[in-house]
Amino acid sequence: MLAKLRAPGWYRAGLFTLAAIAFAYVLVGIVRSAMHFPNAWDDGDAITIVSLIAVPLFVLVGIGCFDYWFYWVSGRPTRPEDHSAHGAQSWKDYFRVNTDHKVIGIQYVCTSFFFLFVGGLLAMLMRAELAQPGMQFVSSEQFNGLFSVHAALLIFLFVIPVFAGLANFVIPLMIGAPDMAFPRLNALSFWMLPLAGLLMVGSFLAPGGSFATGWTAYAPLSTTMPLGQLFFTIGVQFAGASSIATALNFLVTIITMRAPGMSFFRMPLLVWANFSTSLLVVIATPFIAASQFFVLLDRALGFQFFNAFVGAGKDGSVLMYQHVFWFYSHPAVYIMMLPGFGIISEIISVKSRKPIFGYRMMAFSLIAIVILGFTVWAHHMFVSGMQSWIRIPMMITTAIIAVPTGIKIFSWLATLWRGVLHLDTPMLFALGFLTTFTCGGISGVMLAMIPFDIHVSDTYFIVAHIHYVLFGGSLFTIFAGVYYWFPKMTGRMYDERLGKLHFWATFVFFNLTFAPMHVIGVQGMPRRVADYAQQFAGMNLAISIASFLLGLSMLVFLYNMVVSWRLGPRAAANPWRALTLEWQVSSPPPIFNFDAVPTVVGGPYEYGIPGAVHGIFQSPAEAKPMPAGSVATSPTTE
Repeated sequence: MLAKLRAPGWYRAGLFTLAAIAFAYVLVGIVRSAMHFPNAWDDGDAITIVSLIAVPLFVLVGIGCFDYWFYWVSGRPTRPEDHSAHGAQSWKDYFRVNTDHKVIGIQYVCTSFFFLFVGGLLAMLMRAELAQPGMQFVSSEQFNGLFSVHAALLIFLFVIPVFAGLANFVIPLMIGAPDMAFPRLNALSFWMLPLAGLLMVGSFLAPGGSFATGWTAYAPLSTTMPLGQLFFTIGVQFAGASSIATALNFLVTIITMRAPGMSFFRMPLLVWANFSTSLLVVIATPFIAASQFFVLLDRALGFQFFNAFVGAGKDGSVLMYQHVFWFYSHPAVYIMMLPGFGIISEIISVKSRKPIFGYRMMAFSLIAIVILGFTVWAHHMFVSGMQSWIRIPMMITTAIIAVPTGIKIFSWLATLWRGVLHLDTPMLFALGFLTTFTCGGISGVMLAMIPFDIHVSDTYFIVAHIHYVLFGGSLFTIFAGVYYWFPKMTGRMYDERLGKLHFWATFVFFNLTFAPMHVIGVQGMPRRVADYAQQFAGMNLAISIASFLLGLSMLVFLYNMVVSWRLGPRAAANPWRALTLEWQVSSPPPIFNFDAVPTVVGGPYEYGIPGAVHGIFQSPAEAKPMPAGSVATSPTTE
């Protein structure tokens, strides 16, 4: 037992958790005693706040995220890397610190889907409450907690990290790299994520209940809420740190570790999408970290950043929170969309057997979205009381940012035009994305117009818009990506019939759930309310029934994935006959990805060109660019 407590793992993490709580108790007691506060050793709030920070850090140390770095910092002799923490030999390897990008990718995806189902259950509770007017199951304050935790989990613990998981698995393979640039940082990035999720879910156990200020946590409301609010404030810090570390890793990997011959304009569009997303994350995420640090300092240490009534010369600024928060959170919408754009580009090109129409313009439009994404934040604040003159430029930039997105929509449609379409499950979700995201984009352009935005602000029209963008947009691309790369990740094929059943159930019940919200929103039904006027009863009952059926469709997906992973037929190396490098190795790939260094000799989407290949497996000296009509001799490029 002593050996288990000394070695990195869950036994040591449990011991360090107790040590973190003791550390928080002693630290708070000593500091408060030194400052002559009354009841220095009995302040439960202060001890809890310090514990919320200390426990995750101590757990990360306990499971071994910092062991190698501590060994190096201590000045000990360099020890050779035996790769004992690399690769998965059994299911147990997914529950420890692992430096293999493929293992980390699967850890990300599975953890994110766990939080999807938790957040989905919270949504089911909300729709049960809203099935008819009056109060049925929860109080108004509990309802506030439900939609707050639901939104925070699905944004910070599902949509953003699940894209990071898919990219973690695929990007090094796509660019011909043996791993990510910083494998240990990659492992640390993942393990911060479940800790952030547990903090948010754990807020339900806090005195006074869970955080209940929505995922936006507007100040000064968030600075005066009970203790549960700080579970969100600190949880977001860990989720944000995870995102920043992952994005830096992607940037360095993509810039420095591409295979010989892979120029930027030979990269698959998924790589372009994650490169652009990583730029957004690195620039924008520190702003939400700053906003939550301000809240923490106001709440825990009595700072006055957001207190507008302090006194002459010391006034805080309530609007400052919204400006700082939305300077991150509107780019965050594109953080949650750009990786999906890359996924859709891969699938549509492969499944229509055509090159992507306007490849370079598709790449440039991603960069344009990154730049324009920082110019539109205040359109979320048209009714906040900010200076009225800023509304017009924000309306204009919000309309302009639709242009690069429109370029992508029309490029995908042009790629589909006269293609040989394979309407399997990934392609169906890709086409479903085109439909639902276009609807969400149209309502987004409507919301850019100041008079309309003022009319529907804080109504169910906003709920419909955000779900058409993030569910109909992001989640459809996530499902498309999971089905597309499932054979590569697991070495098994999924059940195609269940996949199509999942798509049609999701597509139909998604639209039946969220399309009517546009109508009741325009009619004036406010969002974030547990009770409502009788005139909206019939529509809300229909929405709730459709939402329950939408939730059941997720169980089809879960069953298909779990059973297929264990019992599905063995997958071929390249079941989709794709050209990109990840499909030129076995399914699942070798531990270090490639037995020989690939050399890129062509574009990634040259379908329809006889004998065209993207990469060959021979030394760079032997490889020469191949004319379009020539045939590769490498046996791995079928």
